[in-house]
Amino acid sequence: MSDANHPPYHFFVDGKKYESEKSHVSGLEIKTKASVEGNYQLYLEEEGETPDRAISDGDTVSLEDRVKHFFAVPPATFGGRKA
Repeated sequence: MSDANHPPYHFFVDGKKYESEKSHVSGLEIKTKASVEGNYQLYLEEEGETPDRAISDGDTVSLEDRVKHFFAVPPATFGGRKA
């Protein structure tokens, strides 16, 4: 959704500020705008005691209520052995 009469919506990924003309964006759009690698997991920082929420590429997030803060996590390599 594009909001032509609304100033840009702002959000942060890993502490860096980005903006969007759209009030709702997908996880993939956020990752693309912030140059986050495709295999990284995106998380939305929630407020208070609410656990942070994983955002998949197909999830849609509203940028309307408050400025959203996201962080990207590289894929885990549990049990990997170094050669």
